[in-house]
Amino acid sequence: MRRREFIAGLGGAAAWPIAARTQQVERVRRVAALMPFDQNDLGVQAWLAALTQGLAELGWSEGRNVRNDVRWAGVDFDRMRMFAKELIDLRPDVIVVSGSPATRVLQRQTQTIPIILR
Repeated sequence: MRRREFIAGLGGAAAWPIAARTQQVERVRRVAALMPFDQNDLGVQAWLAALTQGLAELGWSEGRNVRNDVRWAGVDFDRMRMFAKELIDLRPDVIVVSGSPATRVLQRQTQTIPIILR
C-alpha cells in the first residue's frame, strides 16, 4: 500500500509546475508620455486622465498590468531631448506624444518604439 501512495504522490508533484505556470503574474506594459506642456496645464491633465480611464475600461489598470510614465518638458527643447532619452531608456511598449516638436525629437531617438501623436 505504501508504494501506491508514493507513486500517487509523485503524480501530484508532477502537476505542481503546471499549476505554478497557470498562476504567473501578468506582464506589466509601459505607456510613456512626453508632454511639451507645463505640468499645471489643466487641459492636458484632463486628457491624460481620460486616457487612463479609457485604458482602465479596456482592462488596463495602473499598477496591475500597465505603468504610465509621464514627463512634462514645457517648451524647453533641451528638456524635451533629455526626457525623450529617459523615456526611451525605460523601454516602453508605446510612447504618447503631443505636438510636432516633441514627436520629431522622439523619432530621431527611436525607430522601434511606436509613437502615438495626440
